[in-house]
Amino acid sequence: MLKPCTKRRKNPRAEDEIIITHYGYSDGSGEYYITIDTDKCDGCGKCVKQCPQSALRLETIFIDLEDKIVASVTDDQRKKIKYTCSPCKPESYNTPCVLACESKAINCTWKTQ
Repeated sequence: MLKPCTKRRKNPRAEDEIIITHYGYSDGSGEYYITIDTDKCDGCGKCVKQCPQSALRLETIFIDLEDKIVASVTDDQRKKIKYTCSPCKPESYNTPCVLACESKAINCTWKTQ
């Protein structure tokens, strides 16, 4: 199973860290990532409902000593995110999941070479 890349950074508004998870990969044709900021994600599920490819789900993860419901990319879509998300034109940054996220927790990085 392909594991997502998780990066921690200091939250400028508080003492705790922010966890940003990158789902996707880089290959010879470019970089293809869906990024979810767990600090901003409120687990509302609007992105999951708007994803026409069913690539997103809500899951419970353990953050800062508590369980939190956040959006994530499904396990079976992580290895093929480039193909799964292409119909939504992620290079335009106006994908249904990004537009549905009122808290601005989801971003797309789509850099073809």
